[in-house]
Amino acid sequence: MTQPLTSDSFATRAIRAGQYQDLSDSHSEGLALTASYVFDDSEDAAEKFAGRRPGNVYVRFSNPTVAAFEQRMAALEQAESAVAVASGMAAYLGIALGLLKAGDHVVLADGMFGTTTRLFQTYLKKFQVASSIADVRDVGEWRRQVRPNTVMFVLETPTNPLMHVADLRGLSALAAEHGILTVVDNTLCTPALQNPVPLGADLVVHSAAKYIDGQGRCGGGVVVGRDDLVQEIVGVLRTAGPGLSPFNAWVFLKSLETLEIRMREHSRNGQILAEWLERHPAVEEVFFTGLRSHPQRELIDSQQSSPGGLLSFTIRGDQEAAWRVADNLSLISLTTNIGDTKSMVTHPASTTHGRLSPEARKRCGITGNMLRISIGLEHVDDIITDLDKALDHVTFSPE
Repeated sequence: MTQPLTSDSFATRAIRAGQYQDLSDSHSEGLALTASYVFDDSEDAAEKFAGRRPGNVYVRFSNPTVAAFEQRMAALEQAESAVAVASGMAAYLGIALGLLKAGDHVVLADGMFGTTTRLFQTYLKKFQVASSIADVRDVGEWRRQVRPNTVMFVLETPTNPLMHVADLRGLSALAAEHGILTVVDNTLCTPALQNPVPLGADLVVHSAAKYIDGQGRCGGGVVVGRDDLVQEIVGVLRTAGPGLSPFNAWVFLKSLETLEIRMREHSRNGQILAEWLERHPAVEEVFFTGLRSHPQRELIDSQQSSPGGLLSFTIRGDQEAAWRVADNLSLISLTTNIGDTKSMVTHPASTTHGRLSPEARKRCGITGNMLRISIGLEHVDDIITDLDKALDHVTFSPE
């Protein structure tokens, strides 16, 4: 493999010369763009394919760059293991295929990301996986939802976009009492602001396209937690193939180096903006975990180190008024992602939660006059100025 090349053929030299490089002394992590791997001999190939010897086998489920991202995410989440996949929703699908079976029951948090709820209640329902909804703020309601066949709690905290917060210690303890797995979506806080595993969670999910990347460049997802559970998801990945691109993993690796700094600034800008919105006469209510007025203030302080960069607010008006505000923004982008350096606005009722039934939206508080803002890293005064001008287009009767 590493012997000098002796061919006189141009074609062979163009392909084989300089093929093998030692990158172990590179200060910045390398990017392993390869679909397959070379084995020492036939026995080595057999042993690695059988899982009896460590090493890479095929890009669908094994890559050095992806492995580095997984190791770093596990370390940041204080977890045993991690597996990276193509998207946040692929992470949920891997959990479902690896850990659920027909006849199982799952309890889902009310108000969590709409596509997550749809995955369980529309698609997994076809395979006889039942699910029910519980208020993420009410541990007693989760207890009442437990059935003999309940095997998993799936929750997001804070919820997107209502900013409801789960008692991670309480729900994890309830789950453990009944032999139920707890899966926590930590996309909004990231491990820089919240660590669900030390609080009792079995698995933690991230959509890495959000704050993990932080610049809106790449899609990806990751599941971290107990190694025995993660290995079940690795088996799904090896068979079904929703793997993470090595390039995207490399981008995420570099982004993690600045995650703590970025989350600190997102939180600072978010705090200033939320407090300003609370005082604005055209704004009805603001949802942000950094506000002293948040009804779960004590719980938030016990498990989050900072509020993060996502908030929602309702306009004194209807959906048309909310759309008018969104359409008159010039700096803030009208798009549905979160976690970018650029500030973004979304109308949840017609986009991210638009496929939920009207009843489901009403139950979880997604109203037509609500807007969600992912606060970026622009100067906060410019964000406020843009919103102030857009809110001038709201017509309402002062109280």
